[in-house]
Order: sequence, then structure tokens, then C-alpha cells
Amino acid sequence: LLKEFSSTSSTTAVGTVTSRVTKNGNAVMEKDLLNHEDLAGDRGMIDDIFDETYREKEGPKPPLRYVWRNIILMSLLHLGALFALTLIPSAKIQTLAWAVLCFLVSALGITAGSHRLWSHRSYKATLPLRIFLTIANSMAFQNDIYEWVRDHRVHHKFSETDADPHNAMRGFFFSHIGWLLVRKHPDVIEKGQKLDLSDIKADKVVMFQRKYYKPSVVLLCFTLPAVVPWYFWNESIVISFFIPAILRYAVGLNATWLVNSAAHMFGNRPYDQNINPRENPLVSLGALGEGFHNYHHTFPYDYSTSEFGWRFNITTAFIDLMCLLGLASDRKKVSKEVILARKMRTGDGSHKSG
Repeated sequence: LLKEFSSTSSTTAVGTVTSRVTKNGNAVMEKDLLNHEDLAGDRGMIDDIFDETYREKEGPKPPLRYVWRNIILMSLLHLGALFALTLIPSAKIQTLAWAVLCFLVSALGITAGSHRLWSHRSYKATLPLRIFLTIANSMAFQNDIYEWVRDHRVHHKFSETDADPHNAMRGFFFSHIGWLLVRKHPDVIEKGQKLDLSDIKADKVVMFQRKYYKPSVVLLCFTLPAVVPWYFWNESIVISFFIPAILRYAVGLNATWLVNSAAHMFGNRPYDQNINPRENPLVSLGALGEGFHNYHHTFPYDYSTSEFGWRFNITTAFIDLMCLLGLASDRKKVSKEVILARKMRTGDGSHKSG
């Protein structure tokens, strides 16, 4: 019997797997039966575990209903981002550095915040860290934490089905941005309403953000990034708005979207060749470590979303730093033995365990 998680300092061990030895004496993994009750008790939820009982409804698919407001706004945003690219040679170095800093902070609001902390509960965060991640999340402007978590848990529970908000089986464009330009499939809404989000509703920081989300976005995503360069080092207001606000926001969105699109289509599947998500190092570079997607969908409760620690994974380094400072704890980490056993059983044989 192997423990599903390694037990180290500030790391919680929950769940089990079973292994069987073949008649030739070679240890192989026959099947890995997660103890979902242990996982539920430790993390407070299991709604990010794939539901194999789901069946898509028979008959014709519902017609696409376009959301023209989103189509227009996304078009204007990307046109503005293209214009911002032409302004980069005229921008001060401080402004470019500020834009990068805003990108990193806002990205952590998604990766370390909405994703690894609130969606998967893969580690615990103190109140000061949760407040910081909430502020960073509003700067990212990718829906409030409550809505982000709901959609992401549905994505994991019903991945690559009609109940998946950004179902990659509907093509690259749909999984990248198209899902935001049309009404949700009825199954997405239905399954989302049935999730247990009591842990999110109980977090007063999250619910405070949800209540004041629109003004927080205006202030943190657009106003603050634009005002700082203009006020502190006399940058042009046009450059201040289009580079740290508009371009940074557009780049942040596309970095996240690539996890839904490219990381579900391009790359290898060393952990489970029976699912669509892939390992994509380029996506990990842009999304601060979120491109190890075959691993993540195989072990969604691992705080690192990867077996390789800090490699291409700024978010893991950030969470580890927060633990060192006493602001985070109880990181969930899958053991090397379990990872290797899973590779032997379901992987595509593309690379060895690191």
C-alpha cells in the first residue's frame, strides 16, 4: 500500500493507491484506487475529480447563441493590444518593467489563487495571503473567484464533454476564446449548479470580492496599472494606459486560455494517455507553470501541478516562498512512487519520472 501524497514539512498526506506484483516479479500498478473520502475530508471537496458516470444527451446539439457584447469587447481589447505593441519602442524602461510586474502579480492571482488554492484546495493560505491573491485576481479580470472556481471544477469533473465550459473537443478556437463569445451549453449550467461550493461561499474574502468585483476590476485591472507610470515617472498617459493595462491584460488572458486550448491538444501524455490534456512546456512558461496539464488532470490535487518542482513553474516557487514565510501551509504533493506507478500503467512512455 502506497501513500498517495508524500509527507514532508508543511505537506499533508491523504489518499491511497493499490499495487499488484506480476508473476514475473516486476512491480506494476494494476489500478490506483483513490480514497475519495480521505481526499474529501482533507480538502473539503472532491468536485475536481473526473465523473465517469456522465453521459452526453442524445439528439442534436443546441444552436450557438452569440454574446455580441463579449465579441465586440474582446475584439476591441485585442485591437488595443496590437496598437500597444507599436508603442513599446517609445515607452520608458520603468513602464515596461511595471507592465511585467503587473502581469506577474495578476497571473499569480489566477494560478496560485483561483486555481491551486480555491479551485483545488491543494494548499492552505492565511488571511493576508488570501487578501493579496484576491487583489491580484481582480487585477487579472478573468471573472470573480467564485465564478472561476465553479467553471474550473466543472471543467475537471466533466472534462472534454458538453458539460465542460471550454470543451477542447469543439476545437482550438472554441477552447481558447470562443467559449466566452457564446452562451454556455445547457449541461455546463446544469452541472455547475449542482456543485458543492460551500467552501467558497464560506470564505468571506472571496464573497467580498464577488460583491464588489466590478469596481475592483476598474481600479486594479485598468486604473492602477495606468496611473502609476503617468504619475510617478511622467510617462505618456497613452503609453501608460495601453501597455501596462491593455496589453498586459490581453497577454494575461491569452496565457490562461492557452492552458485550455494548446495544453489540451499539443504535447505528450506521460501520465495518462487516455485523457486529452498534454504536457506543454511553452504554455508553462507563459502561464507560470500551468502547462503540465496531463499531470494536472491526472493528479488535480497536487499543489505544484507538476512533478518537477520549480522547473518552468513560478507559481510553485511562489507558494513554497509563502510557506517559508509562514503565509501558506499543508501543500499536497504526490509521491514519486505513485507517479512512476501511474506512468507505468497509463502513460504513453514519453519520458521518465524526474
